[in-house]
Amino acid sequence: MVEGAGTLPEIDARSFWGAIGCRAVGAAIVTTIGSDGPSGFLGLSATHLTASPPTMTVSIDRRTSACADILASGVFAINYLARSGLPVFERFAARDGLKGAARFEGLALRTLATGAPVLPGIVGVLDCRLDEAIERHGVVIAIGRIAAFESVGDAEPLIHYQGRVMA
Repeated sequence: MVEGAGTLPEIDARSFWGAIGCRAVGAAIVTTIGSDGPSGFLGLSATHLTASPPTMTVSIDRRTSACADILASGVFAINYLARSGLPVFERFAARDGLKGAARFEGLALRTLATGAPVLPGIVGVLDCRLDEAIERHGVVIAIGRIAAFESVGDAEPLIHYQGRVMA
């Protein structure tokens, strides 16, 4: 801990979610290879770390089943959804919906360099090899080097803002 940081005030979890709700982010699904098939989760905390080497970070709740799959496989893909990907977003956002590999049933999956699933209905995908995993407060920060990417130039992004998607 940084000296003196312990004396600063902190906010609670509910306030935290309200505070970060002010940022608009591209709706992203992080996918990987699981022992039972494709695996993934809604990854709204996927962002770049550095351009040299090209590196991304993803924060994953340790209890998320895909977390163990990423650690075991050593690969993940960040699928940034297009507006046309709203049905895919809804599959992953539904708390009482499909779970595990069942979320991927009927989707036209493909892969790039690492073998991590690439979803349909995207504006782009960043295909990463796990470089390092750091655990803090029940969250794994997966740091991945971009092995391949794809961008769909004419697709419009699906944006997540204040707990809602802007389609």
